[in-house]
Amino acid sequence: MAATVAAAAASVVVVIDFDKTIIEWDSDDWVITKLGAADAFNRLRPTMRWNSLMDRMMGELHAQGRSADDIRECLRSAPLDAHVLSAIRTVSALGCDLKVVSDANAFFIETVLEHHGVLGCFSEINTNPARVDADGRLRISPFHDPTSSPHGCSLCPENMCKGKIIERIQATDSAKNKHFIYIGDGKRDYCPSLKLSQGDYVMPKENYPLWNLIRSNPQLIKAEVHPWCSG
Repeated sequence: MAATVAAAAASVVVVIDFDKTIIEWDSDDWVITKLGAADAFNRLRPTMRWNSLMDRMMGELHAQGRSADDIRECLRSAPLDAHVLSAIRTVSALGCDLKVVSDANAFFIETVLEHHGVLGCFSEINTNPARVDADGRLRISPFHDPTSSPHGCSLCPENMCKGKIIERIQATDSAKNKHFIYIGDGKRDYCPSLKLSQGDYVMPKENYPLWNLIRSNPQLIKAEVHPWCSG
């Protein structure tokens, strides 16, 4: 029996969004609000695209004397459902291949997952690159550079097409003949949901944009739909 379960789990790739899926908040909003940068954010929001805006906001925080460690400490306080943590550990222990696909950034995601002891459960984190520069300022870059390598997807923001990421994962040798489970909440999770096939599963968070988009035209989704509302 145990061998059968392990064999079944090894044939599954679980792809999970981060904001409002693994953690209960949007991590960008959490950092901006908790570190007192909401006024600058609201002033700049109408003039900038999100990814560029978040890089600019990290500059604003740095100018205010906030360090990368301050941002780490803020992220460690973000609420995360204990049931979600338990599910991640259980699915990993069973032998499923867990991956993150998120429009947050590597610094935020790795900080949170490491703090909760589950970073090692994931084989891959696909997100916007982030680094701390020589001045101690956090820099955030686009996953898909809209200037040098535009992804060409009309459903997704210019800095990241999650559907392209799913297609790349599906094409790898390690994912051949495996079933996919995609778990997400937002409208940016709709494109990757369209890339799933029969035998796959999409798990939209109930009453969130992904769930509403799927319900508005369910015949476009080939995967089996299983909504969820908590960990």
